[in-house]
Amino acid sequence: MAIEKAINPAALPIDEEIKTDGKLPEPDLEIDIVNPDMVTLDDGSVEVTIIPGDDNVKGGFDSNIAEELEEGVLNELSSDVVGLIDADTDSRKEWADTFVKGLDVLGFKYDERTEPWEGACGVYSNVLAEAAIRFQAETMSETFPASGPVKTKILGDESREKEEAASRVKADMNYELTERMIEYRSEHERLLYNLGLAGSAFKKIYYDPNMGRQMSVYIPAEDVIVPYGASHIETAERVTHVMRKTKNELKKLQVNGFYRDIEDLGDPQPYHTDIEERKAEEGGYSLTDDDRYTIYEVHADLVIEGVDDSDEGIAKPYVVSIERGTGEILSIRRNWNPEDPLMLKRQHFVHYAYVPGFGFYGLGLIHIIGGYARAGTSIIRQLVDAGTLSNLPGGLKSRGLRIKGDDTPIEPGEFKDVDVPSGSIRDNIMPLPYKEPSQTLLALLNNITAEGRRLGAISDTNISDMSANAPVGTTLALLERTLKPMAAVQARVHYAMKQEFKLLKTIIAEYAPAEYSYQPARGEVGARKADYNLVDVIPVSDPNSTTMAQRVVQYQAVLQMATSAPQIYDLKQLHRQMIEVLGVKNADKLIPMQEDLKPVDPVSENMNALTGKPMRAFIYQDHDAHIKAHTSFMQDPAITQMIGQNPQANQIMASLQAHIAEHLAFNYRKQLEERLGAPLPPPNEELPEDVEVNLARLVADAGQQLTQAHKQQAAQRQAQQAAQDPVNQMKQQELNIRQADIQRKAQKDQADAQLKQREQLRKEKKDAVDTRLETEKIKIDKAKSAIDVKKEEIKLRENIRSGRGKLELDIIKSMKDSKK
Repeated sequence: MAIEKAINPAALPIDEEIKTDGKLPEPDLEIDIVNPDMVTLDDGSVEVTIIPGDDNVKGGFDSNIAEELEEGVLNELSSDVVGLIDADTDSRKEWADTFVKGLDVLGFKYDERTEPWEGACGVYSNVLAEAAIRFQAETMSETFPASGPVKTKILGDESREKEEAASRVKADMNYELTERMIEYRSEHERLLYNLGLAGSAFKKIYYDPNMGRQMSVYIPAEDVIVPYGASHIETAERVTHVMRKTKNELKKLQVNGFYRDIEDLGDPQPYHTDIEERKAEEGGYSLTDDDRYTIYEVHADLVIEGVDDSDEGIAKPYVVSIERGTGEILSIRRNWNPEDPLMLKRQHFVHYAYVPGFGFYGLGLIHIIGGYARAGTSIIRQLVDAGTLSNLPGGLKSRGLRIKGDDTPIEPGEFKDVDVPSGSIRDNIMPLPYKEPSQTLLALLNNITAEGRRLGAISDTNISDMSANAPVGTTLALLERTLKPMAAVQARVHYAMKQEFKLLKTIIAEYAPAEYSYQPARGEVGARKADYNLVDVIPVSDPNSTTMAQRVVQYQAVLQMATSAPQIYDLKQLHRQMIEVLGVKNADKLIPMQEDLKPVDPVSENMNALTGKPMRAFIYQDHDAHIKAHTSFMQDPAITQMIGQNPQANQIMASLQAHIAEHLAFNYRKQLEERLGAPLPPPNEELPEDVEVNLARLVADAGQQLTQAHKQQAAQRQAQQAAQDPVNQMKQQELNIRQADIQRKAQKDQADAQLKQREQLRKEKKDAVDTRLETEKIKIDKAKSAIDVKKEEIKLRENIRSGRGKLELDIIKSMKDSKK
């Protein structure tokens, strides 16, 4: 046994047991051992916890503090704790009394009654037993299917690594619970039966280093005493586990140092509650020869004098073991993790509740329908006794009437001689007026039984009375109304199992070896411890549906809706879930889903396409290689000819094209990541708004760059392909010649155009010069005319001065105006 597995006390409750025959295990390494912890159960198995020395705590953190305290302190602490236990026991007295009365009418034994006469009916009503058995059977089938009771839930973002880890953890825990923990199924069945009757039941989870695995043991409700005011076992200030040990078991624990070596314990003083005595009587056992000690193991927050004096009276979690008969304290140990600064109480118990009651303990079928069972028992006995009296009546006879022979009852077909003193026989015998069994009582019995079955959530819905054409929704509503109370009970069982699996997961992750004991379906063998840190474990049961029938009707309703709009449903997924609900084995092979597929090589994928099997691309594969392999497969003439003769040719080619498209999508994603220089989030992952907006912008830019690069690559490929084609080469040569002719012609046309343009320019220049000359000539002519006019004006002015008449001056003026 590896000592490392027993060093950490955090996951070890005080009373874990392993079979050591009273001897300490051989250590595999040298270590300073201080006070080995050992606890023994009723079967003689012993749990050993070896704790290394702790210099900060006297005697070690998990040492027995009772060895260091004075007797006066121990006696005072024992008196206080036992007084608290007695008060806790009294607080649940009414719950216990009701439980005992209910056990009286459970009806697993037949009463041999002598009143009102010998052999009177002693049968019991079966409504209580039926409710408990049906609850156990239905809940067991829901919580413990053949494949195992555990399923996994990925913590955080999903990834391929986490999916593979979840698959391995699910397989591993189901293997542990169904194969290695051989006691788990029987303990769980016992728990469910007692839970239905008592209303409360408990599991204790711990690691057994001798067996090398975790344990989960059922504890009946009467052996766990909790204060009335407690609302939850994890927050209760005091939890008392009542244990019983033989004198030899207790002596071994004292010799091994787990308990104090007290010589004056004396002989065992048996102690049994009314519930235990009634259970033993119901099961046909006797408690008179029970010679075991009764030990209170108290998990409580306490202030111990001499230990907690420096902590200002703050109570801390301890585990105190007290022998009930003498009140002697056998051990006191700390009940928190040494590395926990808050010193929170370590949890080892899981509370299963049927129906929450007014206090800590739940209400069971005994409390709920125990009165109906008692009333039904009384009526059944009255009916049977009435039938007995009616079939074998008694009466009065005259003293002188004598039957010859004897007075034994007359058998069928038998005639006996009688002596009649006088008159007829009728006059000498008067039978008492017994009636037939009352029909009123029978109707009352039926009503009481039906009411008890309804209240106990075991009444059957008579579906056969409904119309065959009734809508599925109507049937589902009736089922849900009938099963609603049981659904709530199973939801509480589901929650308690979840807490139990969390404790088991912690122990497996802490103490399990690094490697699996088998080859897991996915991933590496040595990933066992790391796998448990990536996933959470939850029960496989569905807290929202009580029975398979209810789930089948639910899926039938969905299938009916899918027929009206099949395009918006994933029919493959819907039918797969329906098959799983029906409990059909190998549903993954009947309807394989994409998520069930494993990565395979391209050849296997081509083979799957030919046989109609689904295919799936994975993000990490070499997509270029897969695309080339599938494309060449589709272009192979032999394959193409064979596929063409297949009636499913279109489907085969379509599946291959779809698979190639999936590879193309992953390849495009890979190229985008190369452009971005960073990996993209997992596909379909929900992102924060700001991250998604920024990522969309980056991807848009990278997509444009990638598209441009792909266009250039496509153009280059087309050019290369065209250059290698002879026809294209001849056409290219002809095109080159034509282009040369066109170029020469263009050059000639260009030269002609340039010449024509130069001629046009010269002509335009000549015209411009001519126009300018003409303009200048006009200007000169105008200037000459102006000079002539000026001369005439001067001449006229001279004439005026010389005395010529006004007429000549007007003529000159008019000439000037005309010139203007």
